[in-house]
Amino acid sequence: MKVAFVVQRYGLEINGGAELHCRWVAEHMKKHWDLEVLTTRAFDYITWKNHYPRGEEEINGVSVRRFSLDKTRNPRKFGRIQEHIMHREHRLEEELEWMEEQGPLSSSLIDYIKTHQKEYDYFIFFSYRYYHSYWGIHSVPSKSILVPTAEHDPVIHFHIFKELFRKPQAFIYNSVEEKNLINRISHNEKILGDVVGVGTELPSQYSGETFRKKYSIDGDYIIYMGRIDKNKGCDQLFKYFLQFKRDTGSDVKLILVGNSVLKIPSHPDVVYLGFLSEEDKFSALSEALLLVMPSFYESLSMVTLESWALGHPVLANAECEVLRGQCLRSQAGLYYENYDEFKEALNLLLSRHKLRLEMGKKGRSYFLKNYTWKVIENKYLNILGQLEKRK
Repeated sequence: MKVAFVVQRYGLEINGGAELHCRWVAEHMKKHWDLEVLTTRAFDYITWKNHYPRGEEEINGVSVRRFSLDKTRNPRKFGRIQEHIMHREHRLEEELEWMEEQGPLSSSLIDYIKTHQKEYDYFIFFSYRYYHSYWGIHSVPSKSILVPTAEHDPVIHFHIFKELFRKPQAFIYNSVEEKNLINRISHNEKILGDVVGVGTELPSQYSGETFRKKYSIDGDYIIYMGRIDKNKGCDQLFKYFLQFKRDTGSDVKLILVGNSVLKIPSHPDVVYLGFLSEEDKFSALSEALLLVMPSFYESLSMVTLESWALGHPVLANAECEVLRGQCLRSQAGLYYENYDEFKEALNLLLSRHKLRLEMGKKGRSYFLKNYTWKVIENKYLNILGQLEKRK
């Protein structure tokens, strides 16, 4: 069976979101299918500038075919169009203009899908909201599968997406909450779909002791891992954590791992380490008392799964329906809606070692049941198997 994964960006340097999700799944499913990735030359998701060479290459054993971008994105123009659509009555044509400005606009990618569709059994599109998925699915609806990676984002309510969610042959959802959200919007319950997500694999080597020595970290700490951004709730996390320090006198530290686009508070117990290798990242996570996830919008949260894989509890933002649902289903996390709840939950987790251990064990069990690669691979195989039986 020949399968194409279609995604907006792809590369070893792209370390998060749907792009990393796509790469991980591709690297695991290549042993089952004749698999190829179709993507653009973009690296920067703000401008969509051509960065990678055009043509074919192999990345970690996966064949990748890159297509040029027709134009870069003008963030100001895109922002004006989005603001208008989100707050005023508008026409369908204006949503399509939004899609063109959203990008990444690669007509050669869409043309390739149209002209070579007979060479592939299925096209699996990652991320519903981008140009490649919208026009790609419209080009090959009878061979399309969508991994929407949808969040509670206002754009999901655009008319173009209500229609789009009725076109694929199947859906591969990240969470129960995402599935319910898309079902409510488009009433597409009759379309084949399963909650799958993405797997996590622990590296063969990691050491908390080595990490502490390498980065001069002593004492207890909680950890945040991911893009350090206002959109990820990090500004609220900084505010809550520093207030917690003042109110309780706790000596716990907050370790930050990831690329930052936000000013980080100058405080001896807020330690920014930047982007880390996989080994250092898991070494840091292995020594943490817990992972804190302040994000308002997530479709899955891979780092949450990684924390549970290591047997650590999670403290999450309750306003993120996906994170709240995962904490409830796993019984391996607490969540907060405001500072008082953040304070009480963090105090409880820091002060009760046995509670952390028990929640960590439940998190590990939840991970093993739902998010090992064997489980994920079998779900992908099952979905395509069901589609094959319908032919």
